[in-house]
Amino acid sequence: MGPEVIREGIKVLQAASELAGVELSFEEFPYGAEYYLRTGHLLEEEDLRELSRFDAIYLGAVGDPRVPTGLLEKGLLLTLRFYFDQYVNLRPVKLYPGVPCPLKDKGPEDIDFYVVRENTEDFYVGLGGRGKGRWREEHEMMRELYHLKLGLDLETEGEEIAYQLGVMSRRGAERVIRYAFELARREGRKKVTAVDKANVLTHLYGLWREVFQEVAKDYGEIETEFSFVDAITMWMVKNPEHYEVVVTPNMFGDIITDLGAMLQGGMGMAPGGNLNPEGLSMFEPIHGSAPKYAGKGVANPLAAILAGKMMLEELGEREASEAVEEAVKGVLREGKCLTRDLGGTSKTSEMGDAVVRKLRERYEG
Repeated sequence: MGPEVIREGIKVLQAASELAGVELSFEEFPYGAEYYLRTGHLLEEEDLRELSRFDAIYLGAVGDPRVPTGLLEKGLLLTLRFYFDQYVNLRPVKLYPGVPCPLKDKGPEDIDFYVVRENTEDFYVGLGGRGKGRWREEHEMMRELYHLKLGLDLETEGEEIAYQLGVMSRRGAERVIRYAFELARREGRKKVTAVDKANVLTHLYGLWREVFQEVAKDYGEIETEFSFVDAITMWMVKNPEHYEVVVTPNMFGDIITDLGAMLQGGMGMAPGGNLNPEGLSMFEPIHGSAPKYAGKGVANPLAAILAGKMMLEELGEREASEAVEEAVKGVLREGKCLTRDLGGTSKTSEMGDAVVRKLRERYEG
């Protein structure tokens, strides 16, 4: 359903830019499941060089059951994030008026925080493998480790292991943690929460904690705290109002931002930005492509529209960005146009049209 939601996002962005006097131009690229199935290719080096000419990337959604699991995610999403060094994954977790929340007695005043997820390190760097029998040289260390710890002889028939390595650099941790503190300062937030699992994965997340404490010294006016990832999943449900800015390593951020999406009304309400503050950034709804709904016109495009709002803000077009968000709020508050996930019957295109109408009301009266 990527093409369906991104179509509505572009419709809204074009209306906002026209009304706010901003010049936006779009160029569409075919990269996705259909392109892969037709050509056998995902992103080549020349494609990435072509994309580097642009000011931002606006992505629909990735995923298709006809393609092996992970191939599109690694070949498109991770490739783009790594190639353009989009080291911040920014996820606003915000419940809008008129959107039902699954938590009892929680409203928009309780759910309004940011998750800053490190986006290029941790367990997503792609280091690992599977091994059995006669091992290649790069697996030899793991073979010896398993033999020493578990007594496994991996040349025995039927024995096999798989492993994935998490990697974190001091520089990688420092830059995303500093971004989280700068975001808190810019947005007037008073607390930054660091997430990890340093009580068990001591090497990897011990470094994360150490760097967090060092960076925090430069932001004495901001309160800090640590939370283990299992603890924050409990407290996000019980007391979401406790959080203001959360900064987290890559894998844990991937998990808790989906929980955050549910708190704000579902995946159809959850935008995200993959940011390189000094380079090319990419904006997308955090949901996947939901093949069973594709082509039916029932998908909620607000996550894609709000991702466009984030893109405008990152490009420095704050007035147009705020206008898009206010238009979304107006539609939701009115409650006449709601897609199926929000309890209504409106089509994807009808939601896009409703947001455009609210934009025009704001500017034209």
